[in-house]
Amino acid sequence: MTTLIANPSELRRRGFESLAATLGWVNAVRFLQQYEYGSGDYAHDRDRFLPDWDPEQLLKMSHQRDQSSR
Repeated sequence: MTTLIANPSELRRRGFESLAATLGWVNAVRFLQQYEYGSGDYAHDRDRFLPDWDPEQLLKMSHQRDQSSR
């Protein structure tokens, strides 16, 4: 008889390790994705959440962040 795993984090960790050991990492993730149904329209919603930055502006901000972290 197996013992009850009360800690949800431990249960997830051991459950995924068991799936990965049996199916391999890629197939374990694909299996879990079958039960993870999304909702809404991400392509439409991301325009509301993400700023309207062009690639040049992103590079400039990245360089500024690198400079400030030194």
